[in-house]
Amino acid sequence: MIKEINSTEAYSILQKSENAILIDVRSSMEYEYVGHPVNAIHVPIKEPPDWEIRIDFINNIKSELTKKFPNIQNLSEIYILLLCRSGKRSEQAALMLESEGYKNTINITDGFEGDKDVNGHRSVINGWRFNKLPWKQD
Repeated sequence: MIKEINSTEAYSILQKSENAILIDVRSSMEYEYVGHPVNAIHVPIKEPPDWEIRIDFINNIKSELTKKFPNIQNLSEIYILLLCRSGKRSEQAALMLESEGYKNTINITDGFEGDKDVNGHRSVINGWRFNKLPWKQD
């Protein structure tokens, strides 16, 4: 079952656990131009113009896990924290990984930019940036 947490809880896990990784599944445009968490691994689940799920998504995740954790034989032991803009694509990514046998997938429900306020603006209610967690723009 996929665990769901907010961005501050995710940051705490990343600070405490050696077997945790933060994967940003947003598009390359979002990752580069909107910004991203420091030390996040970028593995987009969808890219424009078609915004279809990338057929290489699971293999790309596995490749990144193998690079970051070369001494862990069972990749399902790794805590995979997934982040997108607001928690929808990262939830989809977590479900895909779970169906492939990954046991510790965690969806960051408020994402990088958080939920929309009454005016439709993000980064004003919750989210990684709103919570002033470490992030950067390339």
